[in-house]
Amino acid sequence: MMTEQEKMEKGLLYDASAPELLVKLQATRNKIFELNYRLLPSQTEEREQLLRSILGTAPKRFTFVSPFLCDYGHNIHLGENFFANYNCVMLDEAPITIGDNVLIAPNVGLYTAGHPTDVERRNEWLEYAWPITIGNNVWICGGVTIAPGVTIGDNSIIAAGSVVTTDIPANVIAGGNPCHVIRPVTEADRQRTYSWEEEQARRAQKKLRTKE
Repeated sequence: MMTEQEKMEKGLLYDASAPELLVKLQATRNKIFELNYRLLPSQTEEREQLLRSILGTAPKRFTFVSPFLCDYGHNIHLGENFFANYNCVMLDEAPITIGDNVLIAPNVGLYTAGHPTDVERRNEWLEYAWPITIGNNVWICGGVTIAPGVTIGDNSIIAAGSVVTTDIPANVIAGGNPCHVIRPVTEADRQRTYSWEEEQARRAQKKLRTKE
């Protein structure tokens, strides 16, 4: 007979109020409290050591800007050169696997956990959890929500405020609610100077085309 944790990590309905899970949640939450509210940002060695005790896979180089929140921690697997800004939330009931060189802006949520749509089972504290996978060189912009079971391909960008409910392919810019592909990343993106003066001109041209 499977334990509730085994059911959880196999993507089956499980009892989220099971004592075996609550003990693990409490242990991680104590560590997260220490990270966010007792250690100073300048205490880099202590913060890294504590994060390594929380995460399932911690690379040589990674950064979380506090506050950072997660449920279990051991289901979070990071690639090299990872960065997450303020208020990153990872509900890692199922594995969250992130590739190399991933940037996460403020107020981003990665939620593997979900609840049944029928009220009877939902009121019994039954949950399910589906994995989230993010490829290499991905940029998740501010305020993005990533739902259970989503995969985001290499080199893609998720625009600010998006709600990602289905898989996003590699090498695209995607956005919206629900999130969808807007366009591919092209050679023009590699040539862009990011001059504010040029950006203002580009926006003015776009307004003219809209009026036409």
